[in-house]
Amino acid sequence: MTNDMNIYKTDITFEDDRVIHFMYDRDSDDLEVVFEKGRANSTIELTDRIILRLDRERKVAHSLILVSFSSLTQSTELGPESFSMDNLDYLPPDLRQIVLEIITTPPVNRFLKVSTFSPAPSQYIPITYVERPAALAAFA
Repeated sequence: MTNDMNIYKTDITFEDDRVIHFMYDRDSDDLEVVFEKGRANSTIELTDRIILRLDRERKVAHSLILVSFSSLTQSTELGPESFSMDNLDYLPPDLRQIVLEIITTPPVNRFLKVSTFSPAPSQYIPITYVERPAALAAFA
């Protein structure tokens, strides 16, 4: 971990040998999980505090930005708090499909767990919660 004005950076190698880069800003409590370095050509606000940066044409995630990381990962007495991803409703259908594919597959689904809430038989609302990997226990 390096200290750069309260910016902490670390790399974690997962069991599939994928290296993921983490940048945590202690002052703002924001964590960026970088899956692929480079320039993203799209940014999607999944919720008001979870942002996905991606390459739309290649259908790959560049990073997840988790705003107020410590509060996103706090557990309640019933388990992890879930957040509605109703912002997906405003995306064009093709982009919505790309985003759903990206967030439900590795490497993004290591950190973002996606399910649905059904308040009525034919209504489905995508929800998510953030899972903090044990290797990031020092953050937040």
